[in-house]
Formats: sequence, structure tokens, C-alpha cells
Amino acid sequence: MAQTVNVNFKLDADVKKSMEKACSDMGLSMSAAFTIFAKKVGRERRIPFEISADPFYSESNIRYLEKIMRDIEEDKAHFAEHDLIEVEE
Repeated sequence: MAQTVNVNFKLDADVKKSMEKACSDMGLSMSAAFTIFAKKVGRERRIPFEISADPFYSESNIRYLEKIMRDIEEDKAHFAEHDLIEVEE
């Protein structure tokens, strides 16, 4: 049997709670889930799911948001009230 080692890392409390629930629903412990993940990464030499950046945090969007904030701070932003659009179901 292979020797086991402890691995420690920090995780946001809400993320941990959500993962514990998901793992429990699948009949897994978090340790088993991380072991599955680690074995797959080691075997395939890649993250076993797609990772993509949220476009909200792109450089161009951050610059756009910063400009809006400057406009607001300098009273250059113009806001207009409008009626809500009713959606029929």
C-alpha cells in the first residue's frame, strides 16, 4: 500500500461547506474527492475541467468600470429614471 501524507491548505468557509454538501450527496468525503482530483491531474497532466476567466474581470472591463467611477466622482455621470418593463408570462 502506498504511503499517505497530509496536505493542508486554506479554503473559504462557504466554499468548504458547499463542497462538503456536494460530496456528501455523492457519497464521498472531501478527502476522497480531492484524491480523485489529484490522481486525475497526475495521470492526465492537466486540470480535468475547463478553467476560464470571468469577462467581468478583464482588463478592458476594469478600465471601463474605473472610467464610470471617475465620471460619478466628478459628477459627469448622467442617470435617468425609467419605467420598468413588464414581462408577460
